[in-house]
Amino acid sequence: MTKPIIRRKLGATNLALSPIGLGCWQFSKGVGMVGKYWPTLEDDVVVEMVRIALEGGINWFDTAEIYGHGASEKVLAKALDTLSVGEEEAQIATKWWPMFRRASNIPKTIQDRYNCLNGRTIDLYQIHQPFSFSSVKSEMVEMARLYHAGAIRAVGVSNFSAKAMREADKVLGDFGIRLASNQVKYSLLDRRIEQNGILETAQELGVSIIAYSPLEQGLLSGKFHRKPELAAALGAPRKWQSGFKPAGLAKSLPLIELLEQLALKYEVSTSQVALNALIYLHGETIFAIPGGSKLHHVEENVGALTFRLTEEEIQQISVMSLRVLRKGVIAND
Repeated sequence: MTKPIIRRKLGATNLALSPIGLGCWQFSKGVGMVGKYWPTLEDDVVVEMVRIALEGGINWFDTAEIYGHGASEKVLAKALDTLSVGEEEAQIATKWWPMFRRASNIPKTIQDRYNCLNGRTIDLYQIHQPFSFSSVKSEMVEMARLYHAGAIRAVGVSNFSAKAMREADKVLGDFGIRLASNQVKYSLLDRRIEQNGILETAQELGVSIIAYSPLEQGLLSGKFHRKPELAAALGAPRKWQSGFKPAGLAKSLPLIELLEQLALKYEVSTSQVALNALIYLHGETIFAIPGGSKLHHVEENVGALTFRLTEEEIQQISVMSLRVLRKGVIAND
């Protein structure tokens, strides 16, 4: 596969990133409640996943403190070191966990993040979610101090509302910085950010959206529609989610059928069409971070960068997506 070099700026920063990054929650080694969501991956498998991502044109990786209490960061850094990958070749986004903490914890724990990442640069440091003992203002003040100290290269947030995102950008602006990104759940089957002001505010401020769960936990691959027995055999929590139940699969089938038609045209997979449509749906506003617990999942991710849907095709997908959502297909939380 020819390595495509596709880069776009993250917000108003100087970071030039591929439209698709690799989500690294699955590198958690089964540690902690959050880490137990994924099966434990051996180190050599992680190395191969990272290699496939890099060779396929992905140049950044999204991890977090809460993913295995630093295990994901450690495994990612070890894989990059094993592959002798330089910092400019592989940029890292990670996140501070705010629950039951105050903003003063941000500078206190930054060295822990560096230790887990084996000294690698933190290119994007994000507030993982809005629930904290501290205000948005106090958190942004501490993030700005880290930025000016050279500890991080950009500031982002995750799961922030339009109002909180605007406040974060305003506080950072007092320090001569702009908010780079807001990482939120977004897919062709979950377009709530288009209705609640998040996308509109991001476009107004020049903030990038980083879409997590962009394949709706595999639902947009079409495999559960074609083999419903796979959905019936799912473990928790997916087996309880409405989208994977027979009625939900029936409602989203028209979208899957359109994605399959375009997949045949471009000789790619249904998942790759869904990802390609998402990252070009709103110009260059949207980045996506699909994960994956198997090597072929990462191969699928990079394959989404090897072609380009036409604007007409993207609009066809968008219209069908909205039509399906109006039927009451509930996004999987």
